[in-house]
Amino acid sequence: MSAQPSPHMNPQQQQQQTEQEKVYQWINELAHPDTRETALLELSKKRETDLAPMLWNSFGTACALLQEIVNIYPSITPPTLTAHQSNRVCNALALLQCVASHPETRTAFLQAQIPLYLYPFLSTTSKTRPFEYLRLTSLGVIGALVKTDEQEVITFLLTTEIVPLCLSIMDSGSELSKTVATFIIQKILLDESGLSYICQTYERFSHVAITLGKMVIQLSKDPCARLLKHVVRCYLRLSDNTRARKALGQCLPDQLRDGTFAVCLQEDKSTKQWLQMLLKNLELGANQQQMGMSPLGS
Repeated sequence: MSAQPSPHMNPQQQQQQTEQEKVYQWINELAHPDTRETALLELSKKRETDLAPMLWNSFGTACALLQEIVNIYPSITPPTLTAHQSNRVCNALALLQCVASHPETRTAFLQAQIPLYLYPFLSTTSKTRPFEYLRLTSLGVIGALVKTDEQEVITFLLTTEIVPLCLSIMDSGSELSKTVATFIIQKILLDESGLSYICQTYERFSHVAITLGKMVIQLSKDPCARLLKHVVRCYLRLSDNTRARKALGQCLPDQLRDGTFAVCLQEDKSTKQWLQMLLKNLELGANQQQMGMSPLGS
């Protein structure tokens, strides 16, 4: 039974209690297939700070959300996903994003390896709107994880195939998906273990560098300041690694050196400054190489 409003409550407090009871009811309804779709829709609109612990700690809720994800797998290959299916599973993903970004539930979310259930969605290549929405929402869950700047997040992601998945989307996704995927790579690179991981082998570094290079060429034809910002930041971070800096001196796209993006960067002082720092790092690296200095230190 729902609690009766206290006579001492003001109207605002009574409304808050009523809304809280609705949330409890919707969470309970997630456990039942016949009421789940409406509950998913209503809960996905909520952004209460304590929603994540309620979702994760309530009986059967995590299982219900995973069931929504797994139910979509047969519609991926062959690609038959409908707009209705996409909207429904994306509502479930929105709730998982809430859990992923909350400090009380994030560790358990990673320990349960929930992100791995999203990777089949990131592997899709269909350009239809339902698939694009599915990829973008899935990226949003990973983006929410890396945004926390927690070491455990990067450590977990580096044991998975998130880097090649993001690079694939950066190569052929929509502008918005490319932006989120590049942000994820940027956050991985900004972590010391992430930078070391990507620069550990030539294959990993070259995959990242080639993908970024293609993006620069595309951006020179169809500029997007927000995406360019993340691309430049990735290059700048790579230049902190001695071997990567040496390689970038040879393969950095000319468009980043010759003022191609001057107009695009006119209003963006931080990206403009990052680009100047990048070119300065590469110039310093080239001078050290000419002087025969040891490349052991970063």
